[in-house]
Parts: sequence; structure tokens; C-alpha cells
Amino acid sequence: MSSSPTRKTVAVATDTAFARDRFKTALDAAGHRVMIVKSAAQLLAHVRADFDDLHLIVLDLRMPHAAGVELVKRIRKLDGGRLPILVFNGSVTSVDEVRELASLGVAGYLNEYSAVEHILPSIAPHLFPETFHKREHARVVMGIPVSYRIGKTITAAIAMDLSQGGMAIRTKNPPVRGTVLKVKFALPGSKRQLEAEGVVCWSVPRAGTGMQFTKVKPADQALIDGFVEAHFFRSTKREE
Repeated sequence: MSSSPTRKTVAVATDTAFARDRFKTALDAAGHRVMIVKSAAQLLAHVRADFDDLHLIVLDLRMPHAAGVELVKRIRKLDGGRLPILVFNGSVTSVDEVRELASLGVAGYLNEYSAVEHILPSIAPHLFPETFHKREHARVVMGIPVSYRIGKTITAAIAMDLSQGGMAIRTKNPPVRGTVLKVKFALPGSKRQLEAEGVVCWSVPRAGTGMQFTKVKPADQALIDGFVEAHFFRSTKREE
């Protein structure tokens, strides 16, 4: 598959106009090429015809004439499992479906309601896998205050999403990969401050950073796990 160090080609496959518009706006602004796909047949045609130039598929499983996971299976028959696929989490209907998608090598999940400024940080690890480490856990998109500490410096920021193994943080001056962070935050609806230590695994200038947890107290980890499991399938609330 051909590649470019900066410009990538992304197929955004959904018949929902607001999702297409937001993702196209974010990707266009970053200089990427966007293929707008409105049907399963059109997507499969692109996979056949444009495979060598295609770097990522952003997929809505609820497109007309597409049977959810079956569409991913049809893609895999064409690409041999080589194309990264990100699925809109609002189009996933059950835990069993998540397990089946994982067996098909789906790279992760995205919130179709994400604000434009949140989209590129979520997609970048999959467009540039040689630069970013990807989290393998389901993510809950949210917007809660978080503080992170590097040495003695504490910075206030916003958590963009949370998984059982890490967190994405929106900040204008993101720390570089490999930086050790200590974060404090409260889950929505709770006043209890949770603490975690981790390492930066991706960083996008003027946008945000992603950290992988390396040390979390068992009680705090249990709360994080429970929150993610309870909210993942309902994580489609519009972000302001």
C-alpha cells in the first residue's frame, strides 16, 4: 500500500449528513483526502478500486442495505485484514458485536457526534501507526476537567475520552511522547478524585495528547472499568 508522510486517504462511510460533514471538515483542514461513501456497495467498490491508496475506513454499521458486522466481513474478504477500520460507537448494538468486530481486527471506535476539533486527535493514531501507540480498549467520549502533573508543574485541561487503559486529553501544549504524567479527575456524577499515572503515547501539537495508564489504584481502576462498561454503548451525546 502506498503512503505519504503527511497526506492520507480516508473513506468516511455513513449516510448521515452531519457526521459526513464534520469528519470531512476535520480531515480537509488537516490536508487529508476524504472519500465520502453513502452506501455499502459504494464502500466495497472503493475498497476494490482504491485499495492501494486507501489508509483508513471510518464506518457506520447502520448504513442502508448493510448488515452491520457482515459488512466488515465483506471488507475483510477484499483487503485480507490490512485496512484499519474505525466504527462509530453509536452503531454498535451489543457486547457480542464488539467481540465479533474485535475478531475481525477493527482498530477502534469513534463518536459520530464528536466536535470537529476532537476528530483529528482521535483518528491520528490510526493514520500514523508508526508514530502513535493505539489503545485497544473501548473508549467513552466525554468532556470533563482533568489536571495533569509533570514533575512539579500542574496543568488544567479537558479529558476527551476515557478507556480502561488510558485517556485522551485536550490541551494546547501537549507533552511529547514518552513523558510520564500523573492525572487527577472525577467521573461524571461523582465528586471522588481518581488518580492515575501513565505515559504519553501520542501527541498532536495544539490539539491534545493520549496517555496509557501504567499505575492506578485497584479501587480507582474498578471505578474506571465500571464507568466505561456502563457508558460505552451510550456514548453518543453531542459535544459542545
